[in-house]
Amino acid sequence: MSTLTAALLVTAGCTSSGGGVGEPGTSPQAQGPVARLSITPADGTKKVAPDTGISVKATGGQVTKMTVADAKGRTVKGSVGADGMWRPQWPLRPSTAYTVSAQATGTDGKQVTGESTFTTLKPKRVLDSGMSPLDGEKVGVGMPVQLLLSQPVTARKDRAAVERSLVVRMSQPVEGAWSWVSDREVQFRPREYWPVGQKVTVVAHLAGLRAGPGLWGTKDRSLTFTVGPEHITKVSAETHRAVVRKDGEVVKTIPVSLGKPGDDSYSGVMIAQEKAADIVMDSATIGEPGEYRIRTKWNVRMTYSGTFFHAAPWSTGAQGSSNVSHGCVNASPANARWFYEFTQRGDIIEVTGTSRKLEFGNGPTPWAKSWEEWLAGSALGEPVNG
Repeated sequence: MSTLTAALLVTAGCTSSGGGVGEPGTSPQAQGPVARLSITPADGTKKVAPDTGISVKATGGQVTKMTVADAKGRTVKGSVGADGMWRPQWPLRPSTAYTVSAQATGTDGKQVTGESTFTTLKPKRVLDSGMSPLDGEKVGVGMPVQLLLSQPVTARKDRAAVERSLVVRMSQPVEGAWSWVSDREVQFRPREYWPVGQKVTVVAHLAGLRAGPGLWGTKDRSLTFTVGPEHITKVSAETHRAVVRKDGEVVKTIPVSLGKPGDDSYSGVMIAQEKAADIVMDSATIGEPGEYRIRTKWNVRMTYSGTFFHAAPWSTGAQGSSNVSHGCVNASPANARWFYEFTQRGDIIEVTGTSRKLEFGNGPTPWAKSWEEWLAGSALGEPVNG
């Protein structure tokens, strides 16, 4: 007897779905006990929770086969637990019809079959999501995976359920972990920077996931990205230089100017969050309307709050000797363009020598925390090895 069959046989409390009986015209007394199948959820049941278990029971025989499939005939992988209930590997999809098909063999040696078709519930509250990096993107060694959620997930058990739904596969397995940045965002980073050439696939099995009272995911997400060359730039407010390394070798030293006293730049390990060749910087966005409004070129964002590495032709005289900016890293137009074209999203930019410390959460800032601090932000409290 298989493990599946044995587990299904001991399932109790099932509802009959019109299981099979022996051949018409035969005498059960002459044939011996006739196998009967009962399946829960019963045929025609509606509003079934996607994480509900399925039970199949045979009386007068043994269950020999069971499948669960949607209306398009796609079978669902699953297994039987210690409680005798079959559960899918990943939750069933909401608002979807599923058919359970089972087969049993009676003690008389005859086979009987049974089916039950049920429909999963339509969520009252929907959990939508977005992910970064972009699918197919080549990124720097410091790039985290961001899962952004449309609704807050607050309870630890629900956050743990979200983390268990996330699968990370790596071409070069390394230790990493998920960590909650806010109620609506959880990020994944490796313990150390990504290995160069790493290929990472992330699948978020969110369809059918219960993430809170009445809150259900309806759509899975997935992406694949690769890790490009190691680009690490170290910017010093004291030497007024940005030293750029590729795979450990210095490729360029750039004279820069950082934030003037009172507008200090952030110190800390940041990443290149995004790139924009041409933007308008407006001091009103940082609560200082009228201070400045200027178009800038070759912008590499370092924080959500508005720190960029960008071209500043007006400060070339100070670049390499003093700090005169409003907090950004100023460089000449030629050097800023070179840096813009060189940089990948996720490249490391480390700033030192200022009195203002980078705050965790000011954009994707996974390296602002130690590994122990990062791991403490996981609802599961354990690392992932892809």
